[in-house]
Amino acid sequence: METFILIIAGIYQEKGDLHYDGEDVSQLAHAWQCGQLAKINGASPQLQLAAWLHDIGHLLSKKEGTPTIDAYDDHHEQTGGNYLAKIFSSDVAQPVLMHVLAKRYLVTTDPDYRGVLSQDSIRSLKLQGGEMNILECEEFIAHPYARDAISLRKWDELGKNPNWEMPAKVNAIAELCNLAESCL
Repeated sequence: METFILIIAGIYQEKGDLHYDGEDVSQLAHAWQCGQLAKINGASPQLQLAAWLHDIGHLLSKKEGTPTIDAYDDHHEQTGGNYLAKIFSSDVAQPVLMHVLAKRYLVTTDPDYRGVLSQDSIRSLKLQGGEMNILECEEFIAHPYARDAISLRKWDELGKNPNWEMPAKVNAIAELCNLAESCL
């Protein structure tokens, strides 16, 4: 399992500097900020790790650039969540698998939520199915990991602050590795 942690560290070392069009932070800075927000809000170590790794599916993708610009949904939540499920418990993988559904749920149930979405999140929302219908909302909120996915999703939008200074890349990745090791 520790090999997987080294692989994850390598992914962020290699691709963590990538930016998506319209986002003012790198993938690593976004991951770090989301993890910090989870920690500040008293989340379990597993939910903190899910917050850190919720977008790893983008980094696992072979597609270059910003997928939403090309009207392409890379299904990063599935790619990342399924990858993480091979390594970690459901407490890590399920919120990652569900964070796109959480966005759709929040846009449907919270009239103010759409206003906090970044441009890329708005573009991807359309590709990911848009607002939920009543049955989809009921099914989502009944899931045991729905509340964790909602928390993660809120941190996802807040974790795009270009003025929040991240530690040196090597230190941020070491912090991620230590947290991941504690969740094995």
